[in-house]
Amino acid sequence: MLTRASPAHLRNLMNDLPEIDELDKQILSKLIEDGKLPYTDIAKQLFVSSGTIHVRMKKMEQMGIVMGSSIVIDFHKLGYKVNAFLGIYLDKSSHYDAVASQLAQVPEVVEANYTTGLYNMLVKVVCKDTNHLRVVLHDKIEKITGIQRLESFISLEQSINRPVNFLAVAH
Repeated sequence: MLTRASPAHLRNLMNDLPEIDELDKQILSKLIEDGKLPYTDIAKQLFVSSGTIHVRMKKMEQMGIVMGSSIVIDFHKLGYKVNAFLGIYLDKSSHYDAVASQLAQVPEVVEANYTTGLYNMLVKVVCKDTNHLRVVLHDKIEKITGIQRLESFISLEQSINRPVNFLAVAH
């Protein structure tokens, strides 16, 4: 006898996504808004017990959805005035892992992405000024084996920096 899986179950299998419900999403949304919000306050706002929040958060940590917590720092106020993006061309795509590993050793590198399109990688660096950026590019990044060349783009202003509001996104 054949049983037929529901479309939702098939989507989860195909996408390999962990299953979370609306309450889980609401909890995450509250914490995205304010990461310091106590579980007891979240529980009151969502009309559940604080124990429920603890259990749900533990479950989402075990599922790998929640991967720790962090604070948001205004790097400009610490003297880091230049955000730049680097479009990196690799000698070969197979060098990606090695290059990414070496980029991780550069403290000014805050993001690295493997991309499609013109560049193999798009990397974000944060520097104190353009001279600092020049030193980072010349003395650190351009010396990494596997990088053929790069193009840099200095950000003049960051107008949007937010997590996905998955409660508002259409499914």
